[in-house]
Amino acid sequence: MILDVNEQQFEQEVVERSKQVPVVVDFWAEWCGPCRMLTPVLEQAVREREGKVVLAKVDTDANPRISQAFGIRGIPAVKAFKDGRVVDEFTGAQPPARVAQFLDALVPSEAELLAASGDEQDLRRALELDPARTEAAVALARLLADRGEREEALRLLDSRPGFAAEGLAARLQLEEDPEVAAAFARLDAGDEQGGLDALIGLIAAADSQERKDDLRRAVVGVLDQLGVEHPLARESRRKLAAALY
Repeated sequence: MILDVNEQQFEQEVVERSKQVPVVVDFWAEWCGPCRMLTPVLEQAVREREGKVVLAKVDTDANPRISQAFGIRGIPAVKAFKDGRVVDEFTGAQPPARVAQFLDALVPSEAELLAASGDEQDLRRALELDPARTEAAVALARLLADRGEREEALRLLDSRPGFAAEGLAARLQLEEDPEVAAAFARLDAGDEQGGLDALIGLIAAADSQERKDDLRRAVVGVLDQLGVEHPLARESRRKLAAALY
């Protein structure tokens, strides 16, 4: 899709639309020679991606306030929007290969799309296409763990980086302990405060550094899953630090 966008349309056609599909904004002007070189390249590249990215063209002479708001000092200037914000940009005419690379970085890969589905078959296919895709490995490991296939889940998580992978692996390794299992049961039942407090309490009582480290990874994994904006996050991190030190 290729659109001509003015100041009144910008919020809806660019910012809001980018929450559904990446939007590339081409800031141009009629008098600009390099713009006349770049715009056809952008248009062709967007058409080739068949709806996976939108091109919004903004005439800087007709829409000076938008140009000023985004600090446009030289044209052509191209800004890519995803989820309502600028995620990449370049200035000046670029060759087709550079434009293609710029757009491809915005468009989800097949593995990314499969990983987002949450379906077991799709998750397995995503890992075939991209074995390093940790979010697919974590999602698949959760499915396997939920039906009791702990060993396969742990194999999937082995040496995976990141709080989510390390936290889930720690949980699977620790859950044979009834106290740990009871804490996670509270979390799974929706008692996030009680479950986290129970896990952090077990850290303070741990009789070895290894157990303390495993419990810490489990708690950090839970906090990562809840997200930094969750109301429990800050207080639980403070309690965790106190238990560790």
